[in-house]
Amino acid sequence: MTLRTSVAVQHDSEAWLSKVPQATAVFWLVKILATTVGETGGDALSMTLKLGYAVATLVFVVFFVVTLAIQVRSRSYHPAAYWAVVVATTTVGTTTSDFLDRTAGLGYILSSAILFVGVLMVLAAWRATAGRIEYDRIMKPRDEVFYWVTILVSNTLGTALGDFAADDLGLGFEHGALLFAGLLIVVALVWRLSRRVPIGVLFWAAYVLTRPLGATLGDTLTKPIAQGGLNLNRISASLTILGVMIAIVVVQHFWRGDTRRAAVSSSE
Repeated sequence: MTLRTSVAVQHDSEAWLSKVPQATAVFWLVKILATTVGETGGDALSMTLKLGYAVATLVFVVFFVVTLAIQVRSRSYHPAAYWAVVVATTTVGTTTSDFLDRTAGLGYILSSAILFVGVLMVLAAWRATAGRIEYDRIMKPRDEVFYWVTILVSNTLGTALGDFAADDLGLGFEHGALLFAGLLIVVALVWRLSRRVPIGVLFWAAYVLTRPLGATLGDTLTKPIAQGGLNLNRISASLTILGVMIAIVVVQHFWRGDTRRAAVSSSE
C-alpha cells in the first residue's frame, strides 16, 4: 500500500467514524429540501391543522428530543437518524420563529437580531471550549452537543430571515428565494477562490443561509396566490418534498457504501 493510498484510507476511515455526513453537493441539496419541508410541515401543523404556534412548537420539540436521543445514542453516521433530527430542527425553528415574530410580537428584525447573536454565541462558546469549530468530524459528545444546538438556533434564525426578506424588505417569496440563493453562490465562490476564510466559517454561513432559502421556497409553494404563493396544500407538499428527500438519501447511502467497499478493495 502506498503512502498516498494509506492517507486516503485513513481519511476515509475518519469520515466514517464521524456522526455527520460530509458536506458534498448532495448534502446541500438534501439540506435545502429538509429546510423546505420544515417550513411547509411547520405551517401545516400550526396553520392548516390550526394548532397554533405554541402548541405546534411543543409537538415538534417532542419530535426533536426523540430524534436527537436516537442520534446521540448511535455510534456512527446513520442517514435516517441524522436527517430526522435536521427536519425536527427546521420544524421547531419554523413554529418557534413564528411564535416569537407574531404571537410574542417581537417582529422579524428584532427576532432575527436576537437569534443571529445566539448563533454567534454558540459558535464562540464552542471555539472557547474545544479550541475549534467542527463541521464534518463530529465524534466527541461535546462537539455533537454544540453541533445540534448551532443547527437548532440557526434554523430558527433562518425562518425569521426568510420572513424578514419577503415581508419587511418587500421582496416577496420568489425574490427572497433568489436573494438567499445568490448569497449561497457567493459563499461557494469564496470557498472556491479564497483560502483565507476558514472553511468552518463558510460551512456555517451556508448552513444558516439554506434555511431562509428553504423557508421562502416553502412559502412560494404553499402561500395563497394573493400573497405571491402557488397555494399548494401544505400537507401534500410536505409529504412530496419529504419523499424526494428520502429517495435521495437512500440512493446516496447505498452508492456511498459501494464506493467505500471498492476503495477498500483497491487498497488491499
